[in-house]
Order: sequence, then structure tokens, then C-alpha cells
Amino acid sequence: MPIEVRRFGVGHRRPDGPTGTSGVTGQVIHSDARGVVSELAFARGARIEPHANPNTSWLIVIEGGGWVGVGDEGTRIAAGEAVLWPPDVPHAAWTEHSEMRAFVVEFAGADDTAIRGILEGTAREIAPGTVRRVGTAQGVLSRDSSGPPGPDPESGEPA
Repeated sequence: MPIEVRRFGVGHRRPDGPTGTSGVTGQVIHSDARGVVSELAFARGARIEPHANPNTSWLIVIEGGGWVGVGDEGTRIAAGEAVLWPPDVPHAAWTEHSEMRAFVVEFAGADDTAIRGILEGTAREIAPGTVRRVGTAQGVLSRDSSGPPGPDPESGEPA
């Protein structure tokens, strides 16, 4: 199967956003029944007007910064931060004196944000045929002996 490459960024963006959006360009990277991943570039003074949609979305800022609104609240956001846009809650994003580049990851289907933390599961013991329930932070990973040996902590930093 060939490797699939999607191009985005400068030269691949188009004007994007809901009605009333200005100064924002974007490119859909992936879209299917499970959700959408898009890149957005906000110019100085750009704006996505308040709007809502039925899906849970994350705005993930990777360069610059600006402002976001969720419901009646607003706050600054900068590179290295992400904001949750809950389903059916009006949300917006804008810049003033800086540019901002972000990814939007939108999940389709029922919202499961009420399920927080780690879900209980089962783990197979090293001994064949033994299965037991595990809770949060129980268990360890076994050493993978099929690959090359790991670094020797006694040898110091590589030269």
C-alpha cells in the first residue's frame, strides 16, 4: 500500500470558516464519518464569528496566539495550548495584533466527554492463559527482546 501524503499550509489554504469569518484560511487534511482534521491560519485581526455545531471539537494552537470564546467566556490562547469546543455550545476564535496557526480536530457522533480518565480493562499475565481485571496504574510493560538492545546507562552520553 503506498504512503498517503496530504499537503497543507502555505499555498494549499482557501478562505475558511462559517458565515461572517474574515482573515482565516484553512485546509481540510482528513474528513470521514469519524470526524474532520483541518489546519487554520489566522491573519492579524482575523475572526471566526460565534457559531455552534453538534460535534465535539478541539482547537489546537501550534503557532502564535489569539483569543477563543466558549459560551459566554473568553480567554487568550497561545502555541502549545488547546481548547475544547463542546457540542452545541457557541464558540469563536479571533486574533488582534498577532497571527495564529491551529489545527481543528472535530469528532463526529455521540459525545463521550463525560467519560474522563482511564477505562477499566483486562490484561494478560505473562503466564499463558491467565487473565485478570486491572485498575488504573496497575501493571508493567514487558521488555521487548525482538529488537536491538537499548542504551547502556553505564556508558554515558553518546560521543
